[in-house]
Amino acid sequence: MKKQELQPTEYNEYYAGYLSKISDNTTLLDGFEKDKQMVLDFFSAIPKEKLEYRYLSEKWSIKEVFQHLIDTERVFMYRLLRIARNDTSPIEGFDQDIYIKPSEADNKTIEDLLNEFSITRLYSINLLNSISEEHLKNMGVANNTPVSARACAFILLGHSVWHIEIIKERYLK
Repeated sequence: MKKQELQPTEYNEYYAGYLSKISDNTTLLDGFEKDKQMVLDFFSAIPKEKLEYRYLSEKWSIKEVFQHLIDTERVFMYRLLRIARNDTSPIEGFDQDIYIKPSEADNKTIEDLLNEFSITRLYSINLLNSISEEHLKNMGVANNTPVSARACAFILLGHSVWHIEIIKERYLK
């Protein structure tokens, strides 16, 4: 299943920016494997003294951005699972900003975060492997808007690229 098969009716327009960050020929499983390595390589290469840096006092640190990627993957894969399994109950949105402080990301080592991401991504890949293409096309409602199970996964791929670009532009100049 390639990203180019995704229809605009399968996601909220808000996510188009994330989706534009990945190639139309990207397939879910290959995309998740390549994205995993890209994320691990990127965060592993950041100097330790930069990991708690904030370009403005009210912005997240690099560790907190990494934790945000992990938490968002958990939320979106939960959405994917429910939608793929024909759960038609509306799924509430989540406030990403309130997740950061209790995550205590700045108290974690980069090795802890890399491990947490790896395990989370392994779960995501396992889940994707367990769902047929037919059921990845299932539609549901999350955060008050229609979304397909597969859109939940493709959005994650663009989401990590989006945040890595921001880190490069604003944190690592």
